[in-house]
Amino acid sequence: MTGWWGWDLLIGVAVALLVTWLALIAALAVFRPRGGLLREALRLLPDVLRLVRRLAADRELPRGVRVRLGLLLAYLAMPLDLVPDFIPVLGYADDAIIVTAVLRSVVRRAGLEAVRRHWPGTEDGFTVLCRLTGLAERDSAS
Repeated sequence: MTGWWGWDLLIGVAVALLVTWLALIAALAVFRPRGGLLREALRLLPDVLRLVRRLAADRELPRGVRVRLGLLLAYLAMPLDLVPDFIPVLGYADDAIIVTAVLRSVVRRAGLEAVRRHWPGTEDGFTVLCRLTGLAERDSAS
């Protein structure tokens, strides 16, 4: 009978992990940039990676922001993706979606000026970044 208890526990853990993974995929699908923004996000990825690295190294930013950015860089460096590449749409876009979600929280805490100061790309690229992170509404309201 103790053997069955072990299998029940193993199956329970596997189901919990599967449900958690499916919830994460659903969250990625909900938070993904709409329309052509996803394609633009993928095109901006090299500049965004440089931005994340620069922001993470900025000692003037709050520690929580730098920790989030460090965790994002660690995730991006991992060889395994949260969503395997063979899954349509989300497979190749998971990194862009996760970067966008983290940047949304970071720019809300660090502010537009910190992001602008560290942006390595073009002004057009910065405009797309603002749309992706929701800064466009805040910037126009100021």
